Amino acid sequence: MEFDIFFSISQTPDSRGYKPTELEMYSNFLDQAIKADELGFGVGWIAQAHLSTEVQKKNSSPVVPHYPGEVGLCTDFFQTAGVVLSRTKKMEVGSAVMSILASGGPIAQAERVGSLITLHGMDPSESRRIHIGFSAGRFEFMARPYGISPRNRLEEVSWKVLRGKIFSEASEIFLRLISGEVIDSSMIKETFLRRDDFRSDREWALVQNTAIEELKLDEPPDNILIPRRYEFESIATVPMEWNRDLLNLVLGSHDKTLQIEVNKWRPVQVFNLSITPPEVIEETHARMKANYHEDGGPWERSMMPRTVMVFLNDEPGLSESEKSYAALEESRSSIKTYWSALEGTIDPSKVERAVDNAVIGNVQDVANQLSERFHPDDRIMCWFDFFNHDNERVKRDMESFMTKVVPRVNGGV
Repeated sequence: MEFDIFFSISQTPDSRGYKPTELEMYSNFLDQAIKADELGFGVGWIAQAHLSTEVQKKNSSPVVPHYPGEVGLCTDFFQTAGVVLSRTKKMEVGSAVMSILASGGPIAQAERVGSLITLHGMDPSESRRIHIGFSAGRFEFMARPYGISPRNRLEEVSWKVLRGKIFSEASEIFLRLISGEVIDSSMIKETFLRRDDFRSDREWALVQNTAIEELKLDEPPDNILIPRRYEFESIATVPMEWNRDLLNLVLGSHDKTLQIEVNKWRPVQVFNLSITPPEVIEETHARMKANYHEDGGPWERSMMPRTVMVFLNDEPGLSESEKSYAALEESRSSIKTYWSALEGTIDPSKVERAVDNAVIGNVQDVANQLSERFHPDDRIMCWFDFFNHDNERVKRDMESFMTKVVPRVNGGV
């Protein structure tokens, strides 16, 4: 089993009510990244966010109205990755997950990828890959200032579906530019709305009726063509001659069709969460095995990193049973804080489900849970700093995990 690490850089009060300054947040993050490199974690995945979560609470329709502080401080993965790479020796770096709808859109993001890897690859001995996890972005307000919002009533009533299709359009542009192609917008797949895109006949009927009004149609349409979001003449990004072997792409989407579509252009792997049902995990592996771009080689389970919250207690002075109990209490406290921040209420069922999907306890507990729940060839993205700003404790947990838990999981003990 392979082990990566996830850095959230989330500046919000932890379960103790403590909220660090921005400078302290970044200092802790870099300290933990250096420690992760020393301990042998494979990839350091850095969460990316955009714009202030706190300020958006004042908007007419805030996405997370109860979230105190900032959901994430890394708004520029490329600069952050450069700093981490300069301070580490073995650990690779990845974005988890970069929105290609925000920060100028897919064209600007494609240019930044080429620029970062050009600079990174100037050292001929450098073999560490940059892992670009990309998505539409979790919070819609982060992309709206960049024009990703409904342009008319038809787009408004179909927005939940249409936003995903805009991401599909953006993904094709992003991937083809990264591949070094010269493209114009007429070469990009057109966007249509159809019945199969919607969950119910009622939703589809509303879209059809709105199309009749907006487009002056005589009867309900079976297909509705939506004008392109990105219009441009021939373009190519520069630099062009960078080493694409140093790039690994990972899609942050559960859209089955899109997982297949993006692999028409380049090898693109898939993110997944620990809370995803086992049958969906296996379906995804089967789908990717059949559709993963041939340039990426045969599909392997490790190509789908899985996020796992780790609540490990290996603190001195406690018995093994006391460590197990303390870890469980720490997990419940952090998860309650999270759901309260996210939704404004604490749903006991959601708390328990999250607890059930984390790994919790002393060294042996956590090793047993990993061995029982995951395939030996899986790649786990460990999240240690989940609502925890105690930097020294996080580093102790990281060290106990890699020096005590991992050997047990992988047969070394």
